[in-house]
Amino acid sequence: MPIEVRPLSSAIGAEILGVDLSQPLDNQAWSTISAAWDKYMVLFFRDQHIASEHHIEFSRRFGTLEEYPFVKGIPGYPELIDIVKMPDEVKNFGHGWHVDMSFRERPPLGAVLYGIEVPPVGGDTMFCNMELAYDTLSDGMKKFVHTFRGVHDSLDPAGHSQKYKGMSLQKKENLTWEHRSHPLVRTHPVSGRTSLFISPDYCWEIEGMDAKESRMILDYLEAHATQPEFVCRFRWQLNSIAVWDNRCTMHNALNDDLNARRTGQGFKRIMRRSTISH
Repeated sequence: MPIEVRPLSSAIGAEILGVDLSQPLDNQAWSTISAAWDKYMVLFFRDQHIASEHHIEFSRRFGTLEEYPFVKGIPGYPELIDIVKMPDEVKNFGHGWHVDMSFRERPPLGAVLYGIEVPPVGGDTMFCNMELAYDTLSDGMKKFVHTFRGVHDSLDPAGHSQKYKGMSLQKKENLTWEHRSHPLVRTHPVSGRTSLFISPDYCWEIEGMDAKESRMILDYLEAHATQPEFVCRFRWQLNSIAVWDNRCTMHNALNDDLNARRTGQGFKRIMRRSTISH
């Protein structure tokens, strides 16, 4: 069957049909997938029955892989981590709008996420188009974001340990607290397009401003970037895959397990992730 690219929303995201990621991709298939990724920023694949080797092989088509800094890799595959929410937990790992590891000097290129155990409803992931967010700013705000830098903070690495019952979160040797500034805009190294660069989970201040001034502007930029017109929502199913471009998107794993909030008996969710460094 020919590969079909089906947009998920008008702003961002597309489903890819007619491909089996447990099999090697030929040049034509990869060319179609790569072009769709450049255009839609996040791609989704359904009904993919992949082993860890396939996950890694597919991820490496996008770039070099790196280990996730705060989570132990699965046995035999340090590049892969399991993201787990237990039935009595309210929050998903990765909740809140963010750019992955924006506190790094060079944040990751992207990630590949595979649904191993998903609930019948809930646990969806939202993605937003940061190029569109920049393009639709007023001329005055564009001048502002080109002038200033946001301060990104990893917080204490020890604080990432043992927050989630089903995950192997622990402080690794030589892991340091990372705190650095980045411009509020960045240019995509492949497309040359400009995008807004905020990361609400990690970026709380603007250089040269006090906390109150920073919060007012960053809150506005977050609300602007995540308005419904700029967003797609992916409903996970078993054996689904999402791959996103971390250089021009933000994402948010929704905390929408209301049964866990009300009764302590919600859903379990297990996702397997690889991180693409460059």
